[in-house]
Amino acid sequence: MSELRWDEVADLFDLDNGVLPDVEITGTTVADWQTVFDLVRARGWQHRYDPEVGDAELPAAAEIFAGGTVLDAQLNVWPAPEVMAIFRFYRVETVDFDVDLRELQGQGPLDVLCEFYRAIGRALGKPVVMTFEGHQELPMIGYDVGLDRVVRLAPPD
Repeated sequence: MSELRWDEVADLFDLDNGVLPDVEITGTTVADWQTVFDLVRARGWQHRYDPEVGDAELPAAAEIFAGGTVLDAQLNVWPAPEVMAIFRFYRVETVDFDVDLRELQGQGPLDVLCEFYRAIGRALGKPVVMTFEGHQELPMIGYDVGLDRVVRLAPPD
């Protein structure tokens, strides 16, 4: 059974809200980033690491953050062929990534997103929070560690 029903959250996925909502996991370390990388490999999720120039094999998290933040690099992960997450390496203390609302229209893609958030949240033991694009103070949905599921965080419309 799905964690969230499309008809209960469709208003949050309206393209007029911005198409690239922000997703954050706060209070992270290099070890947490490495856990995410290991999870990507273990789950067999298609991925592509784009360092500042060209494509490369995904290195260890410690290598990425060895010189501080890496503003121009990103990791693209496809938990399903039609759904992509774009991880950015802004700071060690927060795992930051974006998803594209244009790819998340309907129950099927929502189920993929929920499973993705749940897998990462469980692996890290931390909440995964999706906020409206550019508005970290306005949560949409997120993985709740205590409930072990993805829930709506925005008030009902």
